Amino acid sequence: MNAEQQAITRGPRAYVFFIVIGLTAGLLSGLFGVGGGTVIVPLLVLLLAFDQRISAGTSLAAIVPTASVGVISYAMSGAVAWIPALILAAGAVVGAQIGSRLLPKVSQTALRWGFVAFLLVVIVSLFLVIPSRGAEFELSWLTGIALVGVGVVTGVVAGLIGVGGGVVIVPVLMLAFGTSDLVAKGTSLLMMIPTAVSGTIGNLRHRNVDLVAAAFIGVAACTTTALGAWLATLIDPLTGNILFAAYLVVIAVQMSLKALRSRGR
Repeated sequence: MNAEQQAITRGPRAYVFFIVIGLTAGLLSGLFGVGGGTVIVPLLVLLLAFDQRISAGTSLAAIVPTASVGVISYAMSGAVAWIPALILAAGAVVGAQIGSRLLPKVSQTALRWGFVAFLLVVIVSLFLVIPSRGAEFELSWLTGIALVGVGVVTGVVAGLIGVGGGVVIVPVLMLAFGTSDLVAKGTSLLMMIPTAVSGTIGNLRHRNVDLVAAAFIGVAACTTTALGAWLATLIDPLTGNILFAAYLVVIAVQMSLKALRSRGR
């Protein structure tokens, strides 16, 4: 990191931005059961001129404490499926390794457009299928195998385009497994913890993490994650679906812009 970059990422303005980014990411993490990377990464790049790889690594490190607070918040209301989350995490860790190996061989533009198409299908489905708050996750050999597959696919997507976690897991649990929206969010956050820890260890070895930024963002996020989780219990499932669909629209627009920029190069 050169002197100019150091000044940008370590001045008083930078610390204020770290806290604001963390507060925003934490609220969205608790409300939607996502890691917050879709907020942290672009804001670090746009506001503080962070390198894309360091932004991703810093975001992943900040997700560990954020998701932990979110899991505790959802667990207090019994909205975490513990064993399914661990199955998903195991699949995601394997999938992330596969994705990182495929990265040099696959067209990023095609992947991004494919992910946008997936998000559009999910957005439409969220208005057609409203989860029941009373639904329980029934684990069987068949659903267990399906969870492994979902985890692997999520990990591959994360390894290839840096987006995954709750954006994939939450709608799949609700729409494909019939899980309640709260259980889907709590389970998604639990799944992220071992996945984020594994990714952060690898990023630390390659020096792709700004630990100071991750600490400020993570601590700030922890202060609003519980608030987001509490708000999620107050709103009805239909409203929750509408808000989540709006969040996915923002991500779809981000992905579309990236795909258009990469095609223009």
